[in-house]
Amino acid sequence: MKPFEHVRAERVEQALAASARHPRAQYLAGGTNLVDLMKLGVADPPLLVDIGRLPFDSVEETPDGGLGIGATVRNSDLAAHPLVRTRYPVLSQALLSGASPQLRNAATTGGNLLQRTRCPYFQDVSHACNKREPGTGCPARDGVHRDLAVLGHSPHCVATHPSDMAVALAALDARVHLLGPDGARVVPLTDFHRLPGDRPDRDTVIRPGELITEVVLPPPAGNSAYRKARDRASYAFALASVAAVLDVADGRVRRAALAFGGLAHRPWRARAAEEVLHGAPADEETFRRAVDAELEAARPLRDNGFKVPLARGLAVRVLTDLVAAS
Repeated sequence: MKPFEHVRAERVEQALAASARHPRAQYLAGGTNLVDLMKLGVADPPLLVDIGRLPFDSVEETPDGGLGIGATVRNSDLAAHPLVRTRYPVLSQALLSGASPQLRNAATTGGNLLQRTRCPYFQDVSHACNKREPGTGCPARDGVHRDLAVLGHSPHCVATHPSDMAVALAALDARVHLLGPDGARVVPLTDFHRLPGDRPDRDTVIRPGELITEVVLPPPAGNSAYRKARDRASYAFALASVAAVLDVADGRVRRAALAFGGLAHRPWRARAAEEVLHGAPADEETFRRAVDAELEAARPLRDNGFKVPLARGLAVRVLTDLVAAS
C-alpha cells in the first residue's frame, strides 16, 4: 500500500487550503471510484481532502424555478427527490439505471461527474494507456474495444465516459459551479467534459485545486426520459444510452434536447439531431432522420459498429414514447 495523508475539511476554506498544499491532492466524497483506482494502482494521490462534511448536501429550488443540487448529494437521495422525479424524470431514471443501490447510497453528484473511464487498459497498470500515462499508446484501438467509443475519439484514446447521470444533465443544460484558488466560475455541463484529442489524460476542464460545489438545472423545458442498453439488466455500464427532453405543440417539435451516453469520451450532446428536430413534425420519420444526421459522424472500430444502430433505435424509441406520453 502506498502511504497517503488524509485531511477532513470542516469548512470550504480549509478544503481549498489543504488541497493547495500539493499539486496532486484529490478531494474525497463517496470514494466509490477513487478508492477503487487507488487499490488498482491507477491513482496514487499523496493527499486526500475529505469534503463529506462541507455544506453541499442539499437540493433546493432556485428563484427561477430551476434546481440547485449540492456536490455531495448522494445519488440515491437525488433520484428519489420529489422535485427531480416530477420535473426532471430523465435525471431520476438515469441515476436509478446506474451502479447498484449500495453504490448509489455512497456516490455523490460531484464524484459522479469526475469518475474515470472503465476502459480495461486504463484500469490495468500492466498495459500501456495514454490516459494513464500520456505517450505510451492506446492498445484498445486494436485490442478489446467492444464497449468503447464510436464518436469523438482520437488516435490517442477511444475510452468512453461511464456516467449515466452526466448524460441526463447534458440534455438538461445543467451548469457546473466550481470554486478554486482563482475564485468561483460556472461551466456548462456540455463543456465540462473533454474529448480526448492529444490529451486524453484530461477528462474535464476542471483546474488544479478546484472543487465542484453545485450543479444547477434550468426550469423544466418539456417531457423527458432516459433509456439505457447494457449487457445485463442491472449494475452494468451503458453500451449506449439516450437522454431526451422534448416539447411538442400542435404536432410539431417546439424544442428538443438529446444526449447520448456510452458512445464517446464525454456525454454526447446531439446538436445536429436537435437542428433537424426543431420545428419539424413530431413523428417517427423525423426522429429517424434527425438521429441519422447525428450518427453520420460515428467512426466505429473493428468490433463496436453495433453501437450505431443500437443508439439509433434507442433514441427513436425514446422520442416516440415521449410524444405518446404528452
